[in-house]
Amino acid sequence: MGFLDNYEASRERLERWLRTFPTGRIETRIVEFSADKGYVLVEAKAYRNETDLQPAGIDYAYGYQGAYQQNMKRWFVEDSVTSAIMRVQQLVMGGAERSTKEIMEQVETTPAKIANTDLPDYWAIEAAEKAGIPSLGSSMEEITKQLGGELVKEAPQCSHGHRIWRTGTSAKGKAWANYSCVGRKPNQCDPLWYVLTSDGTWKPQV
Repeated sequence: MGFLDNYEASRERLERWLRTFPTGRIETRIVEFSADKGYVLVEAKAYRNETDLQPAGIDYAYGYQGAYQQNMKRWFVEDSVTSAIMRVQQLVMGGAERSTKEIMEQVETTPAKIANTDLPDYWAIEAAEKAGIPSLGSSMEEITKQLGGELVKEAPQCSHGHRIWRTGTSAKGKAWANYSCVGRKPNQCDPLWYVLTSDGTWKPQV
């Protein structure tokens, strides 16, 4: 089995997404960008349906211009946005490696030692090389671990559709949260109440 056999081509992933979630949508935003230092961090949110208020998954892609071949340097922002979309689609759907075949083809042929940078430690490819990581491909795996991705639990549904997560504070200063029905009164379903635990997370009220 070859190194790239477990990686899915971008077009294949897009077609699989459209088959799986025909009314889904993807939202992207640039979290951080530096034209001088040549890097960008992109966030992508995936929604299973066009009416969903909460994303099913959130993932990130980091693009460093110095790692691109000369004829692709001007497109590194666009490529990073595409990479974020591909990553979050895989996060929600599963069934393949997070990166696409095109990305891994690039990182396997790019030298690890690239231009100097003042980026945070886990983005410093040269430092990774000194630590014994032999290729940019290996360094990108470490970046992936640091950035990670979040598979968001799907909101519960009732007869009126997906519920909305709501939080607030009572008149006595006590925090509250629930999944509220989107239906109109008097046909609105009862809320699903949650309580705040000692570690700061919400759990269903029993």
